[in-house]
Amino acid sequence: MSQQMLPLFTDSFIRGYMVQEIFYNESNWYGIIRLKIEETNEPIKESEVIVVGNFPRPHAEELYTFYGEWKNHPRFGMQYAASRYEREAPKTRAGVERYLASGLFSGIGKKMAKRIVDHLGVDALAIIADHPERLEEIPGISTPRAKQIYESVLEHRSLERTMVFLYEFGIGVHLALRIFQTYKMETMDVLTKTPYRLIEDIQGIGFKRADEIARATGIAASSPERVQAACLYVLQESSYSEGHVFLPADELAEKTVRLLNEIGGHPFTADDVREAARTLFLEQKIVWDEERIYLPSLFYAEIGLANRLRQFAERSDFGTFPASEFFKALGSVEEELGISYAPAQREAIERAISAGLLLLTGGPGTGKTTVIRGICRVFAILHGISLDLRRYDPHDNPFPILLVAPTGRAAKRMAEATGLPAMTIHRLLGWKGEGFEHDAEHPVRGKLLIVDEMSMVDVWLANQLFRSLPEDMQVILVGDPDQLPSVGPGNVLMDMIASGLLPRVQLTEIYRQAEESSIIRLAHDVRQGKVPADLMDTTADRRFFTSSPQDVVEVVKQICLGAVKKGYKAKDIQVLAPLYKGTAGVNQLNMELQQLFNPKTPGKREVQFGETVFRTGDKVLQLVNNAEEQVFNGDMGEIVAIFYPQENEENEEMLVVSFDGREVVYRRSQYHQLTLAYCCSVHKSQGSEFPIVVMPFVRNYYRMLRRKLAYTGITRSKSFLILCGDPEAFRIAVENDDEGVRYSYLEERLRQA
Repeated sequence: MSQQMLPLFTDSFIRGYMVQEIFYNESNWYGIIRLKIEETNEPIKESEVIVVGNFPRPHAEELYTFYGEWKNHPRFGMQYAASRYEREAPKTRAGVERYLASGLFSGIGKKMAKRIVDHLGVDALAIIADHPERLEEIPGISTPRAKQIYESVLEHRSLERTMVFLYEFGIGVHLALRIFQTYKMETMDVLTKTPYRLIEDIQGIGFKRADEIARATGIAASSPERVQAACLYVLQESSYSEGHVFLPADELAEKTVRLLNEIGGHPFTADDVREAARTLFLEQKIVWDEERIYLPSLFYAEIGLANRLRQFAERSDFGTFPASEFFKALGSVEEELGISYAPAQREAIERAISAGLLLLTGGPGTGKTTVIRGICRVFAILHGISLDLRRYDPHDNPFPILLVAPTGRAAKRMAEATGLPAMTIHRLLGWKGEGFEHDAEHPVRGKLLIVDEMSMVDVWLANQLFRSLPEDMQVILVGDPDQLPSVGPGNVLMDMIASGLLPRVQLTEIYRQAEESSIIRLAHDVRQGKVPADLMDTTADRRFFTSSPQDVVEVVKQICLGAVKKGYKAKDIQVLAPLYKGTAGVNQLNMELQQLFNPKTPGKREVQFGETVFRTGDKVLQLVNNAEEQVFNGDMGEIVAIFYPQENEENEEMLVVSFDGREVVYRRSQYHQLTLAYCCSVHKSQGSEFPIVVMPFVRNYYRMLRRKLAYTGITRSKSFLILCGDPEAFRIAVENDDEGVRYSYLEERLRQA
């Protein structure tokens, strides 16, 4: 098919019968088929075309109508990409027989299919669905088998009805499958009778979409159910998007009224919302604590964390060692490492050895990592613990010093700095995808736990961690309070500090080696809200390139190109931007930088997923926690191989990503877990360090021009920091310390102790 043969009509369709299945994936309904055309409104001469998309497995006897558009695949040429479909069941006895024996229906093989059609005729499918008892008339079909066949036919019909129904509301195949897998045979009942359940049960369904379904199925615009659903949605969004643990009742009412009145249909008031909240409280779907309204999981997480922190801080059964023993151990460590600890660092190590719980805070260059290394070694000497890992078995005799961080990259940095094993918090707790292996009844084993990058830990994960720790474990929490707070709800590190309940050592002195770094000096200036006089000066490790907003992307590309010419690779250079959308956002920068670092070349393999093209050699970022593969949100890797369907036993398209040498296979249904990582958000970079960091600052970022964001980005740079764009935008960010309110009551609960 030539490039000129593109569709002329917006309602493009192709109707016909499948003549060849080229590829089909049962898990996500993604198929590639050759279709013999019976009818179309497309200006094409071919009698057969390739159709790709998500649809139930087609069979030769079924007449399909596909709606979609032409796309030019980089390897296979023009294909018809179907966005939706309609199916007509087979109308002949032979067709129905082959359809029943196709493997779609549990309990039916070729012989049984013939027997069913012989007995029930060409309308067998309708008869099974409407009068399942008639199956028992057929010789060889017992009551249990008849039930199995009936349920299989009904489930297949229900799935198809679900797909067709949801398409009208702009819900794609992946989300529709998730909905059906959640509710199974009850799906259509949920969609037509209680559609607001989708907001609570299905990630990716917001209020507006659920409301559209509800209104289409006859739920009144003024119904109390609608206000309750809007209330829950506002609470969820406030937690996930803004980091709130709760909302004040008045603010919940205001936001809910605004949401409902924006959509329209019926005027609501704050009193309507308060009444809806009372109903939700009685149904235990929310917690109303004084004038604070919580989702139950966050309320109990906050209460549980406060209780555990108090218990750990109040423990007094960790005896102090004689000063002579401590200084002997410290001297031994200083000799081993070839360093001399400063007084503040010595104090931190000494207090950590005897404390049940200690906060260790400080900015870049203040020696937090050096102190962590010292704590581990002095603790081992004083407690007679061998640091020879060969002496330990993870099951029978685990290593008693546990080092953890919120992300894989932060854990890797911790391991490199200490020479001891470190892991993510999720891995320590045994995250299984839907729950944790460790909890209050099954605590982790160990004597000392050190948690790094504590500013990244939200209230839910912090509670899960502390409820999984044994009573006799000593805990050191390490973090930089001036960094961005956690992406998830809460402001745990800042609340712990502000409460004054927990013992804390704050490292403030910048040590000589760090003092020589103009990056660290800049970071501390920014932390204090100052723009240094030498911002525009070129130093050995820092530079600022000025440019207009229109040119900033090209400037970023030129900076990266210069680094490549000096021998740096994509993994060494990290571009950081605060927003995803816009001309200088993460998405656009990734597209541009991919062409620079890993352009399309003859023979280089690539696949397209939505708007993203993945190529062999691409730098990618993991977006979700994958418990099975032990890959976590924020981990960065490289695509090392791409396999096309015909090249493997599974007959599936696959990507292979290497995460620091450990290879993980992604099927097409899992591609949504990945994104390009030449540029990433500052939030996603937390816990990581990169040899070169490039940060554009333009006024288009105005909503995100804040001090903590600038500070966090700057402190990701290990060797070189390149700023570019508008110096005035940088000044605005540094002087703007308004991080917004993040509702949390943890500080007050700790103070109440």
